Amino acid sequence: MTEAHGAVAAPAHPPEIPNLITLITHWMPEGPAKHFLHTWENALFAFVIVGIVGGLMALAARRVAMRPGRGQMLAEIVIEGLEELVCGVLGKEHGRRFLPFLGTLFLFILAMNLAGLVPGLKSPTSRFEMTFSLALCVFFCVQWTAIKSYGFFGYLYHLMNEPKDPVGWALAPLMFFIETVGEIVKPVSLALRLFGNIMGEDTLLGVFVVLGAMTFAWSKLPIGIPLHLPFVLLAIIFSIVQALVFTSLSMIYIYTKLPHEQHAGH
Repeated sequence: MTEAHGAVAAPAHPPEIPNLITLITHWMPEGPAKHFLHTWENALFAFVIVGIVGGLMALAARRVAMRPGRGQMLAEIVIEGLEELVCGVLGKEHGRRFLPFLGTLFLFILAMNLAGLVPGLKSPTSRFEMTFSLALCVFFCVQWTAIKSYGFFGYLYHLMNEPKDPVGWALAPLMFFIETVGEIVKPVSLALRLFGNIMGEDTLLGVFVVLGAMTFAWSKLPIGIPLHLPFVLLAIIFSIVQALVFTSLSMIYIYTKLPHEQHAGH
């Protein structure tokens, strides 16, 4: 749009339920503070969620008793469930080692997914930069696990599909390229899957909130119909499923880099 027709229109953005920062910045004058809140909105909500989840788990750990209360029982159920899930895939020895990382990953993602259903909060996982950051953590964990399992040069040899004859060595550069691209694609696919599902979930809720608010727009009264409520339960289920999918795929990626019987001779 030219200057004769006014300022350039802002890019279209999927409808979202307004959060606390949106409401605060709406009344703030233009300046560095408003720009900072808009730029770091997702990171700020992520830090808030870290504080809430970490505080609740620390509180549950401090009040350990022989006769557990409701909070301790809930924490034990969550931890035992995660331990069973992780050890069922990685085995008891490796599962116990990776449980802190994978358990924290699951709880953090689940809390961020559900945050969009809490009035005033927002799901940081509805933004690709957040999900990609989480996927990068998994990527570096997987690569470090592979290097510890095979050794640095052993891992390079593994990426070349472990050639043992002239044909294998001739194809080694191609296999190395394919395997390297595959390793890079894994975190991208993890990030896109989580980002797309949570963004779609939040957009769906935002659309029905807008439709519900517009139902009685003709009356000029601040009332509407909560059309989004039937989708809240669906959003909760999707949030849990997406956290499980992200964590399960991360476990599988780690499992493929652990030393197995066929690599015992290396």
